[in-house]
Amino acid sequence: MSGLQRTSPFTISAFAAIGLGAGLLLQFVRSSRGSAPFVPPLSLTLTLLIMAGVLLVLGIALRRTVTRRSGGRVNPFHAVRLLAGARAGQYVGALLGGFGGGLALQLLTRSVMPPAATWVPMVLVLGSGIVLLGCGIAAEAMCRVPPGDPGEPGGPGDDGEPTRTDAEPGAA
Repeated sequence: MSGLQRTSPFTISAFAAIGLGAGLLLQFVRSSRGSAPFVPPLSLTLTLLIMAGVLLVLGIALRRTVTRRSGGRVNPFHAVRLLAGARAGQYVGALLGGFGGGLALQLLTRSVMPPAATWVPMVLVLGSGIVLLGCGIAAEAMCRVPPGDPGEPGGPGDDGEPTRTDAEPGAA
């Protein structure tokens, strides 16, 4: 995907800030009502890590195909779907990582430290969100077309015009 822009760090930061705010707000509302703090399930962490692994494996497979190490042709639909998945992984990783960070931030700033069974899942969601964000960035980078030889489609010096190697009849 040579003509596409990379995902903006501002967009990723906005998703992380929204997640952080939502996590803080949820914990503040629950504590003001006298409820127990929200503890995310460990299956959320596992799901985020599996998504990160799938993105990374698919990105490596596409990269090998693009660099012709496997000798196969690149399916453009597969590449576009992987790019969309990589960007979605970045957004989800930033959002849920920020959410886990917001949950933990409010809880860890209390005067009495809660038990580890309460705050460890929050920190794990934060960490797995960061891992998913990193794998999404890596998979997006693997979707890029590497520079080739001059004159090749997509290579340096390619202006979209076909390269002519023979002289035009009647040209001096």
